[in-house]
This record gives sequence, structure tokens and C-alpha cells, in this order.
Amino acid sequence: MNLLDKIKMQKKEPDKTPEIPVYWIETSDSVSRHFQFEPDGQLSMKVVDDARPVYRRVVESFLNKFFPSGYPYSVNEGYLRYTQFRALQHFSSAALSVLSTQSLLFAAGLRPTPAQATAVSWILKDGMQHAGKLICSNLGARMDSEPKRWRILADVLYDLGTGLEVLSPLCPHLFLEVAGLGNFAKGMAVVAARATRLPIYSSFAKEGNLSDLFAKGEAISTLFNVLGLGVGIQLASTVCSSMQGKFVAGPLLSIVHVCCVIEEMRATPVNTLNPQRTAMVVADFVKTGKISSPADLRYHEDLLFPGRLIENAGNVKVGQALHRAVRPSKLRELKEIFPGEKFILSPGNKWTDLVLEQNASGEDALRAWLVAAYASSMKKSSHESTSVTLQDAYEKMNSVFDPFLSELQAKGWHTDRFLDGTGSRFSW
Repeated sequence: MNLLDKIKMQKKEPDKTPEIPVYWIETSDSVSRHFQFEPDGQLSMKVVDDARPVYRRVVESFLNKFFPSGYPYSVNEGYLRYTQFRALQHFSSAALSVLSTQSLLFAAGLRPTPAQATAVSWILKDGMQHAGKLICSNLGARMDSEPKRWRILADVLYDLGTGLEVLSPLCPHLFLEVAGLGNFAKGMAVVAARATRLPIYSSFAKEGNLSDLFAKGEAISTLFNVLGLGVGIQLASTVCSSMQGKFVAGPLLSIVHVCCVIEEMRATPVNTLNPQRTAMVVADFVKTGKISSPADLRYHEDLLFPGRLIENAGNVKVGQALHRAVRPSKLRELKEIFPGEKFILSPGNKWTDLVLEQNASGEDALRAWLVAAYASSMKKSSHESTSVTLQDAYEKMNSVFDPFLSELQAKGWHTDRFLDGTGSRFSW
């Protein structure tokens, strides 16, 4: 090759344009952070709106704690007025309950001076229940994602609190501490049980008859609560009149209680998409070509440890922060593989990280999961690079997704939302 040819080849080579920094916003625990990969690969981070006035931070912190995620856009008109009067209702009811507790203790024959101290102790004991409720109220997103698990945990907490109350006669000098701790556990149990009641009843409402289901369920609960009170009174006056009897009957009743709620949850066909149910649906589809209904999957769900990886679904983990899940050198490449999608998949040695955009729906999560499952299957039988495997899996997903989604919805699955608990999300 002569000198003239070399000069011509150099002219044909395009000038390399400098890389534009990649940046995005991640939202986790109601805090938005701006992340950016610089051209040299360094990662920078700053909190969005860090210069907010103190009063605004306090107001937003209050809204995040006491109002649903995404308020006011996530609720219908009238919610604020409803909440204001509901707060006033509970305020007046709590004040009235203090007066009624004091009067009942006086009526029991206690003299005013010691009774006053007893009333205060009793009210403090009840106050611990409200503290438990406040703490548990921060876990609402997790309860949406795994209502069965939290319903079981609610009954375990309730039995723990009841057990502490049963043991209180053994340490009368620590009555306030033991009873308060028991009420604290029961307060958390009450919030978890009430918060998970609606999604559980909703899974049975076939004809929009949610109120009727709820009312009839409460009627059954009331009837058998009355019968249980009768049996409890009989036991208290006979077998359980001593602490030894309570030590035998208490654990037996608690075991029956928890076993029953586990069977209740196993029978509940929850039809919303969370990480575990999405992985199970995708695994069945990839393996057999069939789509399981909520009723088909209910006895296969892991109620206590729902975060297990499912190999046929691509061993997907969801909710990791984007800057932790993806290396700087791979982010541009992954964006190009999934153009216009609301997810990023980052395969690793043991699992595949899935990070969703802020407004990603259940359909977006299903698309990502199918890509991960197909990529995992292709990886076993080919020696292509990860990017080529992902590209092939993405094309295969696009070819089957529309009929897959139609049949999924026909089976009764709700695909408009993806309930990932408190997983981190991002926005470009």
C-alpha cells in the first residue's frame, strides 16, 4: 500500500464524537437521587431538590408517612376531606376512651388516688398499641406486594402479644412493661391484618360483589368470635383456672390459630402481579407453553420466603438500584438492546437484575421477565455473547407477547400494575 492510499483511508475514517454522560433519577424510600456516569466511567450522585426549604421537607415527610404513595395523583377526589374528618373522629374517640377507662376502674371499686395511677398505666399500655400501628403503617407497600405473607405475620404477632398478656401474672411488678410490649405487638398485628384484608377479599370478588363478601366475612368472624369467647370462658373457669393449664391450652390454641390462617392464605387466589407470582407465571409459560391462573398458582406460592429465585423464569431479582445493578460500561449497550422499554436487565453470574422505570406497569415487568427467561434458556445451549443472547431473547419475547398477554388477562390476572414492594425505580 503506497502513501497516497494511506492518506485516502485516513480521510474516510469518521471523527469520534465524545461520549455524552449517561444520567438518570432513582426513587427509593420517597427520596429522588440524580445519578450520572461521566465519560471517564466515574459515578456522581446528588439528591434531587436538596435545596428545598425546611418546612417543605417536613410537609413532604409527613405526606410520605401518612398518605398513600404518589399522593395526590394516586387517589380519587375527596380523599383529603375524608382523611381530615377521619382524623378528627379518631381524636375524639381516643379522648373519650380515656374517660371511659377511668370511670370503669372507679366503678370496679378502686379509690380515686390509686385508681388515677392505675388508669394512667392502663392508658399508657393501650398507647403502646398505637405506637405499633404507626410503625407498621410504613410497610404498606410491602403488604400490597405480599398480602398473604403479612396476613400470616399479623396473626403470629397477635399471638405473641396475647402470650405476653397471659404471662403477665408471673411478673406483676412488670405489668406495664409486659402488657405494653404485648399491646405493641398486637397494634402491629391489627394494622397488618386490616391492610391485607381488602386485597384478600378482592381476590374472591368475581362479580364486583366486594362489599357483600366483606360483610358476610365479618358476619362469620363475629359468630365464631362469640362462640370462641364462650369456650374461652369455660376453659378459664375449669382447665385454665391455673397458670399450668394456661401453659398447655395457650400454645395449642395458638398453633391451631396460625395453622388455620396459613391454610386460609393458601386457598386465596390473589390476582395481582408481584415478583413471585410474575416469575411463576413466566416459568410455567416458558416450560409448558401454558398460562396458569391465580387459582392454579395459589398452592405453589412460598408464603414465608417469597424472594426465592426461579430458574425457569431467568433467576430474576427485582428492585435493586440501577447504579448497583449495572456497570457503567454496560448501561449504553443495554439501553440500545431494549429501545423504548421501561426496564433494564443486567445478567450476572447467579441472577439477573431487573430495574423498572418509575411508571412501569405489570406488562412492562412481564416483558422483562420473558426476556430474562428466554435469555437464560438460550445461554445454556449457545456460546454467544450476553448482548447477542439478550437481543435474540428480546426478539423472541416480542413475537409471543401479544397472545401471551391476552391469555393472561383472560385468566383473570391484573396486568395494569406491578407490586414490587419498596423496590427502587428510575427515570431517564
